[in-house]
Amino acid sequence: MQPDLCPPQQQLRTLKVALESQAPAQRPGYASSIATTSLGPPVLKHWCVWLQPADASPPNRWDQRWLKAVSSALTTWGALVPLTRVDSPEQANVMIWRQQPARRQVAGVWRASNGRTQLQVVDVQRQSRRRLEPQVKVMVSPGLRAEALQATALHELGHAFGLWGHSSVPTDVLAISQGESPVLVPSERDRLTLAWVMQQTTRFGSTIRPSIEPAESALPE
Repeated sequence: MQPDLCPPQQQLRTLKVALESQAPAQRPGYASSIATTSLGPPVLKHWCVWLQPADASPPNRWDQRWLKAVSSALTTWGALVPLTRVDSPEQANVMIWRQQPARRQVAGVWRASNGRTQLQVVDVQRQSRRRLEPQVKVMVSPGLRAEALQATALHELGHAFGLWGHSSVPTDVLAISQGESPVLVPSERDRLTLAWVMQQTTRFGSTIRPSIEPAESALPE
């Protein structure tokens, strides 16, 4: 009998763990710009992903378009990271919401965004095991044309799966600003950076130590 890869959570507490910059070094792709934590990069060997369902059945055409675009982005990343789609948020490490992120103030200017990804570090019990996990909320606005929807979802999911930073090259999925054409396929630099992150030592996925302080920790996009 195959083990349940995504059992529902039974208990959960949020830990006071923040993203932080890495020490300068020569790294592949744009890995030098990727943030980590004091516990290692917030990555797992296997991800459980929940996608907000349509409000009605059958879904209207706008919900259908959003679901198709985000599902395509998930399938693309699924070729690079092991993941399972689940039916409830309680089973998930990554939750994707059909939602316009709230505007926020950057350098004194209120800024709107098509997508945003927020990270919390949690001590979670699933079945009889307590472990350290990243818990990621991904928001993708429904008010975009189809290709922009898919590109936004692909970018935000890149953050969710461990690429907590940006590239300066517009043809990368994690580009801080993209060119005229939406990027719908991870570049070689995206792949090299993700592979490097996944090879780093981390305590995520391991049993949590009780000495870590519990607190709210909403981390940046």
